[in-house]
Amino acid sequence: MNKRNLLIIILIISGFITHAQRLGSSPEYIKTLTYLWKGERSADGRPKVSDQLLERLKNVTLEEAWGVLRRKGYVNQYEGDWIVIQPDSVMTGRVVTAQYMPARPDLDSVVVEQGKAENRSQKGSRNLWPVDVLSNGDVYVADSYGKVADGTLIGSSLGNAIYGRSKRGVIFYGSVRDMQELSATKGFNGWVKGHDPSAISQMEITSINAPVRIGRATVLPGDVVLANKFGTIFIPAHLVEELVISSEVTAIRDEFERVRLQEGKYLTGEIHGKWSDTIKKDFRTWLNDYQGKLPMSRKELDEYLKAHDY
Repeated sequence: MNKRNLLIIILIISGFITHAQRLGSSPEYIKTLTYLWKGERSADGRPKVSDQLLERLKNVTLEEAWGVLRRKGYVNQYEGDWIVIQPDSVMTGRVVTAQYMPARPDLDSVVVEQGKAENRSQKGSRNLWPVDVLSNGDVYVADSYGKVADGTLIGSSLGNAIYGRSKRGVIFYGSVRDMQELSATKGFNGWVKGHDPSAISQMEITSINAPVRIGRATVLPGDVVLANKFGTIFIPAHLVEELVISSEVTAIRDEFERVRLQEGKYLTGEIHGKWSDTIKKDFRTWLNDYQGKLPMSRKELDEYLKAHDY
C-alpha cells in the first residue's frame, strides 16, 4: 500500500471517529468524505459547485449524466419511481443530507442532548433541524426509510421555509403532507415516495450531512443533484464540471451529425461512432461558423476537444 492511499484511509477513519460524537457532521468529516473536490467550500465543509454549473446542468439528460458517471465507476447514483410535485420543472442543487430512523427512547435522549450541545433549536419538532442549515442553492435530501403514514417530514409551512432559504425543494425517500398546498407553492418542488395527511410520528433524526442511501443511490453531503420528472441522479462534486461539458459537447456533436446527414455529406456508418480525421477537421470548421449560442466558453470547448482528440 502506497503512502497516499494509507493517508486517505487514516483520514477517513479519523473522520468517522470525529463524526461519531456529533449529530451534524463536522466540516473536517465532510472534507474527508469529499477529498477529491479541490474547489471552494461552504462554511460547513461541503463542496460549493458554482451556480453557473448548476444552471448549465439543467440542460443535461439523466441518460447523459448516468453515462458519464458509469464510465467513471459511479454506478449507484440514480433513483427513480418518484412522485414529483411539479413534474415539468428541473431542479439542480447542492445536497444537504439527513437520516431518519424509527424512534426509540434511549436514542431519543441522546439526540436531544446532542442537539442542545450543537446549539440546535429546542422549539418545535426536530425535523426542523435540517431546514435550519439550508442556504441558497441547497437541496434537502432525506432518507426516511420510505415511511408514508406518520412519516411526513414536512408540510406546507416547512415547504415555504425551505424554499425561502434555498430557492429549491426536497428529495425525500419518504413522504410529505399538505400536498395540495405544496403543489401551489410557487418555486418549490419535491421528489417523494408518498404523501399522507398524518403528521410525523415515531421517527428520529440521527444525522445531518452524513452519507445516506436514497433507494439505489449512495449520496454524500455536497453532491450535486439533477432531478426531473424521469428521476434523480446524484453527482459527486468533483465530476460535475467534466460531466456538464461532456454532455454539452455531445449535444453539439449530435447537432453536427444531424446537419451533415441531412446534407448527405456522409453515410450513417461513417459519422456514427468513432470519427475519421476528415470528419474531425470538418467538425472544427463547422464550429468556427456555428450560428447558435455555445453553452460553454470557446476556451472550455477548445480545451475539451484537444483533451479528447477531436
